[in-house]
Amino acid sequence: MPNPFRNLPSVNQLLESPPLKKLLENVNHNVVVDGVRVFLDDVRDKLNKATENVEIPRAQELAEKIADWLKTERKSLLEPVINGTGIILHTGLGRAPLATAAIDRVSTIAKGYASVEIDLQTGERSQRARALERLIMELTGAEAVAVANNNAAATMLAVSSLAKGKEVIVSRGQLVEIGGSYRLPDVLECSGCRLREIGTTNKTRIEDYEAVINESTGAILRVHPSNFQVVGFTESVELRSLVALGNKHNVPVIDDVGSGALIDFQKYGLSDEPIVRQSVEMGADLVLFSGDKLLGGPQAGIAIGKRSAVAKMLKNPMMRAMRVDKMTLAALQATLEVYQNIETAEQEIPILRMLSMPIDNLKFRANKLVTQLKTLPQITVAEVVSEFSMLGGGSVPTQKIPTYCVALEFGDRSVDSIAKLLREQRPALFGRICKGRFLLDFRTIFPAHDVRLFEMFESVFA
Repeated sequence: MPNPFRNLPSVNQLLESPPLKKLLENVNHNVVVDGVRVFLDDVRDKLNKATENVEIPRAQELAEKIADWLKTERKSLLEPVINGTGIILHTGLGRAPLATAAIDRVSTIAKGYASVEIDLQTGERSQRARALERLIMELTGAEAVAVANNNAAATMLAVSSLAKGKEVIVSRGQLVEIGGSYRLPDVLECSGCRLREIGTTNKTRIEDYEAVINESTGAILRVHPSNFQVVGFTESVELRSLVALGNKHNVPVIDDVGSGALIDFQKYGLSDEPIVRQSVEMGADLVLFSGDKLLGGPQAGIAIGKRSAVAKMLKNPMMRAMRVDKMTLAALQATLEVYQNIETAEQEIPILRMLSMPIDNLKFRANKLVTQLKTLPQITVAEVVSEFSMLGGGSVPTQKIPTYCVALEFGDRSVDSIAKLLREQRPALFGRICKGRFLLDFRTIFPAHDVRLFEMFESVFA
């Protein structure tokens, strides 16, 4: 039986072929050589496992396959996306888009040196979050601030700094799991604290808290339920009562409000989102929230509250491991500055702009796209439908926001196959699939992208 490996071209032969020579104009030589060797090893492996004769492609054809494979392998996994899903804070798509002011500030700070830990007046070393203190104090009434790389880190630092080696009291109805691996009991354990569960899933009273306070109690932790809701016969304890209990027994109270609303979101039809300032005013020692959710800034975990409690967090050895860089600080500072004028914020903070977008505006834009898409014969159904958007990002899942979508059908072609082709566009286009239809929700699509949508469908069907 002839040796099939003889027909395999050498690495040098392949590198001299036009497809790979052209690739070498833009890609490092070593990267291409390593890619050719990996590809040939894979071919040899398949030949070894083959039970019958396998036809080996000619050198030119093999070179073309290797070039295409290398181009695919080198594609960036982090690409811009048009979000037509209707989920405003879509975790998979990066949650809150940044305001233009934040993007500009990041660009300015990132391309040079910056006063990250230097006081410009004294020339002395300063705290990293000092640049945010004045803004935070004005917007929330807090005395001090610490910033970690996300809210899970802020929670871990808070309980570790105030209650390490002691018990942290948490209602059973607040022992949340968010995302793929964030479980509050695990976070407490990693922080060196002991969890003390009280109450039941649906009912916890102030007497339940007081009954377990002892010399081993390190803190009381209240957690916003975030991505789940218990309805029916429920009872929970207000923060004001927890603070009074904490003061009575000299036990600090930590309030994890989650999404970080600096304003009242009821004006957008969203309830049950705690306002950060109110937690501070009620006397919580620490208030924890995210930067990249309702705040509309970069990913960060923000801890604010009493100066003594924040000081303990800043001295925690793990603070350095979880701190943010100059670009996050720059984006966060610029975002907070925009909030100094709420009317301006509603125009410049993308998440607020989406929530305040008039419903008639969404309908008009959807109708315009439908008129264009009806010219494509591959689209058998294109119509505007009334639907609901979701806040997402760990918010209460039952809250829905009225919107308008474009609903599409593609005849014999499956919705999944078209959705895949749209994701392969640049920028990628994401929609949602509902009852066999592909939906584009205009609440989460930037108006600047409207003109690109029709071009993307044209490209897919071309």
